[in-house]
Amino acid sequence: MGYIISLGVGFGIGLLYWLLKVQSPAPPLIALAGLLGMVLGEHAIPVVKAQLFAQTQTVQAADQTKDGVVQKPAASSATKEGG
Repeated sequence: MGYIISLGVGFGIGLLYWLLKVQSPAPPLIALAGLLGMVLGEHAIPVVKAQLFAQTQTVQAADQTKDGVVQKPAASSATKEGG
């Protein structure tokens, strides 16, 4: 499956090069800009997931409030006290 995705993305990039009238292999600055975009895209997914997860927890915390008082969930495990 990974090969099919890679082929599809490569085909899309080839079309983009054709639209921009860029020769393949791309000049160094264009290639570096593409690599930077790949790295930023790779790191953007975990950031977006973390933001969505944080929003989900905020909504759940808001749902647990009753009459302005936060209802704390019961602890599922004992906590250790340092000494």
